[in-house]
Amino acid sequence: MEAKLFCWPESSPVIAGMLRALLLTSLLSWADGHEGQVMLPEEKTKIRDQIVEMFDHAYGSYMKYAYPADELMPLSCKGRVRGLEPNRGDIDDSLGKFSLTLIDTLDTLVVLNKLEEFEAAVRRTVRDVRLDNDVVVSVFETNIRVLGGLLGAHVMADMLRQQGEWMQWYTDELLHMAKELGHRLLPAFNTTSGLPYPRVNLRYGVLNPLSRTGTESDTCTACAGTMILEFAALSRLSGESVFEEHARKALDVLWEKRQRGSDLVGTVINIHNGDWVRRDSGVGAGIDSYYEYLMKAYILLGDNVYLERFNTHYSAIMKYISQPPLLLNVHMHNPTVSVRSWMDSLLAFFPGLQVLRGDLKPAIETHEMLYQVTKQHKFLPEAFTTEFRVHWGQHPLRPEFAESTYYLYKATGDPYYLRVGQSIVEKLNAHARVPCGFAAVQDVRTGTHEDRMDSFFLAEMFKYLYLLFSERNQLHFDIDDYIFTTEAHLLPVSLSTSQPRCQSNDTVRLDQFTYSCPSTQTLFPNNPSFAKTIRDSYKCVCLLPCPNGCSRCGRWGIKLPLHDHSMEPVEFLRSMGISLTPLNEAALGSSGARGVRWLGVTQNSAEEEVVPLIVQLISPPFLGRTVLTAGPAKFGMDLTKQEHGGSIVKSSPYTACGHIENAEELGGHIALALRGDCMFAAKARRLQEAGAIGVIFIDNREGSNSAETPLFQMVGDGGSTADIAIPLVFLFSQEGALLTSALEDHQNVDVLMLPNEKRLGKMAGICIIKHLLALIHFELNYKMCGLNPEC
Repeated sequence: MEAKLFCWPESSPVIAGMLRALLLTSLLSWADGHEGQVMLPEEKTKIRDQIVEMFDHAYGSYMKYAYPADELMPLSCKGRVRGLEPNRGDIDDSLGKFSLTLIDTLDTLVVLNKLEEFEAAVRRTVRDVRLDNDVVVSVFETNIRVLGGLLGAHVMADMLRQQGEWMQWYTDELLHMAKELGHRLLPAFNTTSGLPYPRVNLRYGVLNPLSRTGTESDTCTACAGTMILEFAALSRLSGESVFEEHARKALDVLWEKRQRGSDLVGTVINIHNGDWVRRDSGVGAGIDSYYEYLMKAYILLGDNVYLERFNTHYSAIMKYISQPPLLLNVHMHNPTVSVRSWMDSLLAFFPGLQVLRGDLKPAIETHEMLYQVTKQHKFLPEAFTTEFRVHWGQHPLRPEFAESTYYLYKATGDPYYLRVGQSIVEKLNAHARVPCGFAAVQDVRTGTHEDRMDSFFLAEMFKYLYLLFSERNQLHFDIDDYIFTTEAHLLPVSLSTSQPRCQSNDTVRLDQFTYSCPSTQTLFPNNPSFAKTIRDSYKCVCLLPCPNGCSRCGRWGIKLPLHDHSMEPVEFLRSMGISLTPLNEAALGSSGARGVRWLGVTQNSAEEEVVPLIVQLISPPFLGRTVLTAGPAKFGMDLTKQEHGGSIVKSSPYTACGHIENAEELGGHIALALRGDCMFAAKARRLQEAGAIGVIFIDNREGSNSAETPLFQMVGDGGSTADIAIPLVFLFSQEGALLTSALEDHQNVDVLMLPNEKRLGKMAGICIIKHLLALIHFELNYKMCGLNPEC
């Protein structure tokens, strides 16, 4: 039989057991009856027609006002032509003067049953689009949008031609264009490691003197690891194996460079030597589609190696990154340490990937959290804090949340997800629609627009929304015969050359899930109550009016793995303004689980202002000219009322989480201590007992800086911190490196810790001398009297 959606191999006992358990849970939950608001067929049809009308408005506006430009500028009602509009930096690397939006939209026309428009668009593409342009483009974006768009359109055109009514003139022109583009991208792989350059000149390649590229040394993990679907499909459709070989080599390098202790990968890697440049690890921007393509490469190509790698990574993600409903970035070498205070919107694809893997519970949990964020802000902000407030306010009409909504509806049959989809449609019409298309939202807090409508809006958003409200018999093809690329282009699973033997859908039994090829209906019988039971716990994660029947609004549970012996994640959440208190067993009821700590989370109702402090270097040769932005603490001396100064000394151990070995040297000085391994308060107590008169904590996350990361207030450990009297400040990694470098170069460095508005000016030479004399006087007194005020 033909494969339906995906085939699990016989060598997947873990997945098989998980699927058996999932199906048993679903069948048991089914007995409790359907729950959720049912959507009648008439209403689904009405919403589907509305989606088609919205697509016509967006696509029609592009064709009317922008074509043959790459993108539509919906506020200006004209096309965006690279070089004629103000440069937007890396965003413009998607534009190659190849009618990007048209190519990206081709197979969407087929999904929406616009076959006449599809045939006309293919003719226009073959006639007008040229790929030999002297322009530098992103290898990643060109692969997923243009190469993927050409391949998806070719597959659709070939399917329609075989059906005998449409595209009878078609003789693989789109495939020939795809092959030409593939060869134009291949020079990017000319590196010693096999990882591709991030950019390529479509006409001159990479190393040609005319190429204006080739000087880059770094690329993101997703950029290097999101080639295999398109390149392998091109190889198997064209018969040229070189494309699949290069894409696989890049995946092999990323796999070999994973951190062996955690099985995680970083975000940015050097393309020449394979060293990690950024070691933060998550499932959002910079890494996202690398994980997606490992899973989908197995589905499309039938190679167990991809599944084994994905499962290894997935176990690490669920161990370190997933703290339902949150997905937190961690340090790949020290994965119990969270490295930032916010999540980015690109991680919204991950619940959909978890559905493909068959792990529904965390998918439902994270999706519900994301839905509550959209309720609060209308759309998913480009980044939002762990307290679900806006970090970056942009929303460029990204489709990932709609994608996961589609997958969850297909997996559960819960009409709740139809209502989620309906809310997406309504918000797009209410807040993004403009006379000439749909405009990206510049800031979700103000509703202001940006003159931008990316091609993925047509390629993905309308495809997932239309499929969400469509029945299988309303499409011209069986959607389960195809896999979606990360840009939602359709590739047939029949491309696999090593497909495992599949059981018939009609004969699948619980003990046959070692491998199976059922449709989503067979794997996940429609069972709304299964999703609802999980979802209800996450109705109150945002700062919203308490829904009816919700008795614990603003309070929910986060599981912290017991392998995390440090309290860093707790400290991280507290620093974001989330208060945590232990929950007793009565409060937990039967929800407690072995192997986890449960904490109640109470969200603060008001935004807490963080008053920036500074560390000012006042000894020669700095004399007040070097000023470092610092974060405050909620305990210890209040530096807003009293400045403090002294010479600095590194603590030993540097983390200050054990016995302080250099107490004699620290006495009367300000200690430098590295963040991590234990709580700020614990470090402060040890250093205060060792005689330090203040502490400057330095972030252990490489590359963090105050310009890109919001300041936060250091918090205590849940108990009283009244015993801590010395002043405490926090420096991010880059600022801390300046301070430690100064200490290495000059041995004796004196600093002031004070509010920014009280900083010593550049001309305050006499004032600085007075401060230095005061510090010398203090140190002399300390050596004689210690901290005894009566001396």
